[in-house]
Amino acid sequence: MSVIVLLILVSLAVALIFLGGFIWAVKSGQYEDTCTPALRILMEERPNPDQVTDRAKNKKQNRT
Repeated sequence: MSVIVLLILVSLAVALIFLGGFIWAVKSGQYEDTCTPALRILMEERPNPDQVTDRAKNKKQNRT
């Protein structure tokens, strides 16, 4: 019988640790933006102007 009481106390301690971790994550802003990361892969990024000119130079060098 004492083993059951010990297991209940240990499980409550573990549950409180996870609850504390969840509350800490919410307060630190981990769950503020849940929509953008899922949509980020669908958005087209604008190319960097330096990369575009480098690609154009490489194409010209490859042709000659």
